[in-house]
Amino acid sequence: MIQRTVAPLALALLAAACSGYGPGALRPGAGTAEAVAQMGTPTGRHALPDGGERLEFARGPYGLHTYMLDFDADGRLRRTEQVLTEENFLALQIGMSKAEVLRRIGRPSQASYLPRQRHQLWSYRYVTPFCIWFQVSLDETDRVAELGHNLDPRCDPPFQR
Repeated sequence: MIQRTVAPLALALLAAACSGYGPGALRPGAGTAEAVAQMGTPTGRHALPDGGERLEFARGPYGLHTYMLDFDADGRLRRTEQVLTEENFLALQIGMSKAEVLRRIGRPSQASYLPRQRHQLWSYRYVTPFCIWFQVSLDETDRVAELGHNLDPRCDPPFQR
């Protein structure tokens, strides 16, 4: 029984260790299959306006890094970018679609629902010296209603009795 449980777990951990954290070794012109072999299964796929495709690879504890790899229509790597940055957050705009937010900065670290406003609240952890995260509020039509920084609850002191 233990061998049947441990063996698949060990195999999964080994496979995860073989995939790279970042796209460092990938060079422009690399194929999609090469990127997936190095990075693992993408956490998202997004169509680009020119017929290419953007592969999303969310990484790190608490989702501190998300790498986007852009491929042309022939499946060749054009560029890579770690997108969880202040610059990319500040480029988002009220009224932007949910699909556009996902294409630009990927899936959130955490998603919740605000019943009073009837909004989805997406929270993005990222590398910062402050204990904050970036949040995107999406209205009922899946459009950005609010954007901003807030205190990251992982920095709250543990509940004391």
